[in-house]
Amino acid sequence: MAKKHKAPAVGYVCQDKEQTQLAIKLLGDTQRELTRIETELNDEIATITDRRKTQINALKTRIDSLLNGIQTWCEANRAELCKDGGKTANLLTGEVSWRQRPPSVSIRAVDKVLETLKALKLTRFIRTKEEPNKDAMLADPETVQGIAGVTINKGVEDFAVVPFEQEIA
Repeated sequence: MAKKHKAPAVGYVCQDKEQTQLAIKLLGDTQRELTRIETELNDEIATITDRRKTQINALKTRIDSLLNGIQTWCEANRAELCKDGGKTANLLTGEVSWRQRPPSVSIRAVDKVLETLKALKLTRFIRTKEEPNKDAMLADPETVQGIAGVTINKGVEDFAVVPFEQEIA
């Protein structure tokens, strides 16, 4: 008669090799079950979304149209709406507001911009980033040994459990 095994309790610790083998099997079974459920959920979400796609797109189009209409009227009447010098107007059913974005810089072709800045001797607009070279420290750990704030981590061991998967061709 086959021995029945129940799932380990929370905080479970394997007591021997057989229990560890069983726990690895249960881990693989549980991971596969979770993957199946996640896949089913994603399929259901895709089906629901697809079924409501026309309605969703119609609502998005209506929202865009309403926002455009509101903005067009508000822009044309901004002086009256903000006659007190403010940036917000209360229209009983909601507020409209205008906000100035902070200045920003966009750069295309970074290499060409850097080249031009250097040619024009505008190096104050070029950032030089200094940082410790970790690769060099790993290559020569004895030299940096004892420097406060520098630790060379060696022999760190990670533990991994990979349940076997059977692939069907």
